[in-house]
Amino acid sequence: MSKKNTNNEKLTIFALGGVGEIGKNMYVIQYANDIVVVDSGLKFPEEDMLGIDMVIPDISYLKENQDKVRGILLTHGHEDHIGGLPYVLKHLNVPIYGTRLTMGLVENKLKEANLLGETKRILIHEDSEVKLGNTITATFFRTNHSIPDSVGVCLATPEGNVVHTGDFKFDHTPVNNEFANLQRMAEIGAKGVLALLSDSTNADRPGYTPSEKTVGVVLEDIFRKSPQRVVVATFASNVHRIQQVVNAAAVTGRKITVIGRSMVNVVSIASDLGYLDIPDGMLIEPEEVNKMAADRVVILSTGSQGEPMSALTRMARSTHRKVDILPGDSVIIAATPVPGNEKYIGRTIDELFRLGANVYYSGANPGVHVSGHGSQEELKLMLNLMKPKFFIPIHGEYRMQRRHAMLGEATGVDPENIFIVDIGDTVEIQNGSARKAGKVTSGNVLIDGLGVGDVGNIVLRDRKLLSQDGIMVVVVTLSKQNGQIVSGPDIISRGFVYVRESEGLLDEANRIVTSTLQRLMSENVNEWASLKTSVKDALGRFLYEQTRRRPMILPIIMEV
Repeated sequence: MSKKNTNNEKLTIFALGGVGEIGKNMYVIQYANDIVVVDSGLKFPEEDMLGIDMVIPDISYLKENQDKVRGILLTHGHEDHIGGLPYVLKHLNVPIYGTRLTMGLVENKLKEANLLGETKRILIHEDSEVKLGNTITATFFRTNHSIPDSVGVCLATPEGNVVHTGDFKFDHTPVNNEFANLQRMAEIGAKGVLALLSDSTNADRPGYTPSEKTVGVVLEDIFRKSPQRVVVATFASNVHRIQQVVNAAAVTGRKITVIGRSMVNVVSIASDLGYLDIPDGMLIEPEEVNKMAADRVVILSTGSQGEPMSALTRMARSTHRKVDILPGDSVIIAATPVPGNEKYIGRTIDELFRLGANVYYSGANPGVHVSGHGSQEELKLMLNLMKPKFFIPIHGEYRMQRRHAMLGEATGVDPENIFIVDIGDTVEIQNGSARKAGKVTSGNVLIDGLGVGDVGNIVLRDRKLLSQDGIMVVVVTLSKQNGQIVSGPDIISRGFVYVRESEGLLDEANRIVTSTLQRLMSENVNEWASLKTSVKDALGRFLYEQTRRRPMILPIIMEV
């Protein structure tokens, strides 16, 4: 299976994102001077990343070796696989390869980032073969997922074949009748798979993931029995789900309006490319909703994760400009919470119930959503089709990778040949033997507004401090001649105490600053750094004794 290589080259595999976490998927396969990247995603910030908009992988290694990067292969069009491209391509001008729908969604992103003209885009399909440098050739196989045009990748290298499954499930009755190519997968397995990188998202769920078609039946039933308008919130990129909303609306004689920027984008791109079949005259403008009979309308919306600025959340808070939720409306949240979003969704559901809506969500009505990722039996099927020598569980938090490793053992992979990696960990394979071989630079790059990577741990720590105990600014003007205090100290407090109710405390703080500065002057200490540190320490001690809080203290000293 593995070809003995006479030279001293080795195959290196590592993840720059997507392991030990959900999101920002980016995997790197390198042989000699050829580097191939699979996917380039983003993830949404965790709770402690205050003010951050999104997170992308640290691509320092790729920037240092950019003359070796032969291209970025995209498995499908979800944000956690393509969302990082506008940022990554600014530093790495390499070709990108993707299927039609994936490329349609990517082009929309690149247009917004003014990168469309300078990015080489190569369309692939299931039967494409792509030569990447001198040593790596990519072929593809069709998979099922919650977005059409999803593929897995097989990379032929001198050491052997490396297979990356992409996100997958085995749906035997797919909505678009595009079946997973089991035969192709079996053929790849028969030729021999050196290393398998496989999706671990549902590795702790027993059994099989139900077919997407089962959701269509439930949607149609809710549409029929709802006396008024129906609002459906789902992931904008879940094109199969959107198609089922369209089908259910057609059967029950309802018109559809689409609300939310990302949803409008995806519906228009997927329709133009022929991945959504919407009957003529079915789509109406949001302004027309209130003119129609309530039982003839479906509102397709973003916000299935309770995102604060999304359309559904604004409707739930009665702050949406065009649509109000009325008593008796039905709201279907056709998604499960991404880990960390449970609180936001719970709040949105509460607010919808308060407005008198009937709310259907996956906790109480399991039929309104099925996952796009395979459960344990499907993961075992993939392992059995591929029969890999080495196995690297990817795309999931640590517990999911761990469970997937156990499934690998159960299907006959030697436990010694299973590698659970963290981001940056390299697995080196040479002459058919593999080992963990150190780390490459990796981590999170935080995006805040237009700034990419300019907010790091120190800024976040300051934001956390400010959010917990506030800030106190002390402004003092000293005389250049004799070092006496000319004006101040003026104390400004924000987020620490309410000034009008704490005059005594602030007067005492004022006295402490004055006496500290006078003591230092009498000792002939006139270095600004020492003055500031002493003021900070004295004031910090006093405020902690009085309030048990530690605000950020910012002394500003001026000379005249």
